[in-house]
Amino acid sequence: MANKKATAKKVEVAPQELENVLPETKVKQKEIKIPTWEFKDRTYYLKTGKSPLVYTIPSRHSQKKPLLYFDKEKGYQRELRYATNHASPFVDEQKGPVTLGRIVLRDGVITVKKQDVCLQKLLSFYHPFLNKVYSEHNPVQDSKNELDWIELELEALNTARSLDIEHAEAILRAEFGSAVSSLSSSELKRDLMIFAKRQPALFIELANDENVQLRNIGVKATEAGILNLSADQRTFTYGQSSRKLMTVPFDEHPYSALAAYFKTDEGMEVYKSILKKLK
Repeated sequence: MANKKATAKKVEVAPQELENVLPETKVKQKEIKIPTWEFKDRTYYLKTGKSPLVYTIPSRHSQKKPLLYFDKEKGYQRELRYATNHASPFVDEQKGPVTLGRIVLRDGVITVKKQDVCLQKLLSFYHPFLNKVYSEHNPVQDSKNELDWIELELEALNTARSLDIEHAEAILRAEFGSAVSSLSSSELKRDLMIFAKRQPALFIELANDENVQLRNIGVKATEAGILNLSADQRTFTYGQSSRKLMTVPFDEHPYSALAAYFKTDEGMEVYKSILKKLK
C-alpha cells in the first residue's frame, strides 16, 4: 500500500488589532514642585542686644552705603532696592514705576508681614547686614543654640566639680593672675564654678590645656622666690644663685615659654626641684 504524502492545510489567521500587540505606554505623572519659599510673617532683630527706639537699615544702593549682592550664577554684582510695589529686591527685575520703602527697626525689632515678599527676601537672603547687624528670628535654630549652650555649661560645671584644688588654682591663675594666691579653698572652688558658668568654652579649653598647671607652678615658684623673672620679662634665673635657666622667645608669654621649658630633659629636673621646694 503506497504511502500518501499528507498535504498541510493552510490556516488563515485573522488579523489582530494593533492595540493588543503594542506594549502599554505609561503616562508620566506631572511632578509637583514644592515651593522653597514659605509665606509667613517674619521677625528680625538687632544682634547688638540693644534696643534703640529707631534703627534704620539701608534700603537702596548708594556710594556711601553700597547695597549689592554677588550672584554666583550670573557672575556679577546685582543692585538691591526695597520697592513696596515689586516682588523682587533686585533692581534689574523691577520693571515700571518704583515706590521706595524704608526699613526701620523699632526697639531693635521689625516684623514683616507675609505679603511683603520683597522686603522679606531682601532681609532673609541678600542684605549685606544679615547676621552682622541683624538676624532673622528662627525659633527652631534659637532652641538648638540654647540647648547647645546649656549642654556646654553643664559640661563645664561638671568638670569644675571634679577638679582638685591645685588644678582649680592653675585655671584661675591663668585667667585672673596672682590674685588667686590669697583665696581660700572654698573661695577657689566658688570662683571656679562661677567662671565655668559664665565662660564655659574658655573654661573647658583651660581645663584641657596640659600647660596650665605647668604655668601655675612657674608663677608660684616666682612668687616664692625660687625662680626670678627679669624686669624686661625676657630671662628666668634660678634662686639665689641667679643661674640662668632660659631666655623667653620674642613675642611669647614668659610663663608659656617656661611651661615649654619644663617639658625638656633639663627643665624636668628643675620642675621636680621646684615642686619639692614648694611643698
